Amino acid sequence: MNLLKRIHDGYIYNRRVRVLSDHLSQLIPENASVLDVGCGDGQVSRLIMGRRPDVTLVGIDRLVRRQSCIPVKWFDGQAIPYEDDSFHAVMLVDVLHHTDDPMILLREAVRVSRTTILCKDHTLNGAFAGPTLRFLDWVGNARHGVALTYNYWSEQRWFDAFDMLDLRISTWKKDLGLYPPPIDWIAGRSLHFIARLDLGGRHAR
Repeated sequence: MNLLKRIHDGYIYNRRVRVLSDHLSQLIPENASVLDVGCGDGQVSRLIMGRRPDVTLVGIDRLVRRQSCIPVKWFDGQAIPYEDDSFHAVMLVDVLHHTDDPMILLREAVRVSRTTILCKDHTLNGAFAGPTLRFLDWVGNARHGVALTYNYWSEQRWFDAFDMLDLRISTWKKDLGLYPPPIDWIAGRSLHFIARLDLGGRHAR
């Protein structure tokens, strides 16, 4: 694990955080207040605010770390501790597959958001998708005490869930380039997506 930790922290983590913040920065509405659900150390949010000085981000997490780049409030992993329509946008970055029932947290995100949900997660599609995603999750999260439920959904199941919540997909990005080559050839592929979901109205596919 020590060798994997060094590779992850020195070769993968910084690039992943930078690439994610680049993608997400392009999708956040102007002058938005954003809630980062499951924000971890807040690095992604910090970089977003550096690129987008017009937006503000705060976080919530089940595991509040000793040091974080943004203000973080504890929550139980299901009920978001804010009133309805508290934020312009809610951001869920690699959070939902750590829950037993992603729909619970998705509904909560819809409840506290006024206009937009930003979702980064995985798609269980293609050969060896399950084992690859489990390994990535274990390397990146096990040492932080993050719950590893490995609850990955297929692309079609994501679409069905968004339809059920009346969320319209305005942006759907795959092949994100999160990892440096040659790691991205194995760990990237089409196993990841970022979606901008607008409240109200069904999406067209």
